[in-house]
Amino acid sequence: MLTSLPNLLTLSRILVIPPMVGLFFVPEAWAVWTNLALFAAAAATDWLDGMLARRLAVISALGRFLDPIADKLLVAAVLFMLVAAGRLNGLGVIPAVVILMREVMISGLREFLAGTGIGLPVSRLAKSKTALQMVALALLILGNQAPLGLPATALGTAGLWLAAVLTVVTGWDYLRVGVRHMMAAPQPRES
Repeated sequence: MLTSLPNLLTLSRILVIPPMVGLFFVPEAWAVWTNLALFAAAAATDWLDGMLARRLAVISALGRFLDPIADKLLVAAVLFMLVAAGRLNGLGVIPAVVILMREVMISGLREFLAGTGIGLPVSRLAKSKTALQMVALALLILGNQAPLGLPATALGTAGLWLAAVLTVVTGWDYLRVGVRHMMAAPQPRES
């Protein structure tokens, strides 16, 4: 199933990360626009791979495993590079940290619950958070290269703060449900 179109799209999201990281070190306008195009394409595959997997009936365990990892790797790499490049600094780093902390927590929670045979479906609010987060990151990647005086950095930072608020809300929802499942799960006996 690795070669199904949805899985290839998911893998492309991971493979685009190294060139994107490299482009953050190129101080030219073309590098910013290329990075924005790569990021936009990667963000689009996040929606497209799931839709195609359902439509083509090729949902796989590999795809369910890789998809959230690809998303988290892409977002984490871009957040780290925005901070490293100075496009996200000062108090603007706080929403980045909140987003990364939530992603690690939810990943651990999903891993634990998967071991008990319980899935944690993605909520609509979490999907909205992801969409807002991707738009905010795209604006921050664009930064001062935005056309027509668009305040991309200010808009991106504001969007990232709003995404961080949604991150806390959705993270709390997931944690509440996850803890309920944990408390109901049978405890292993010590030998």
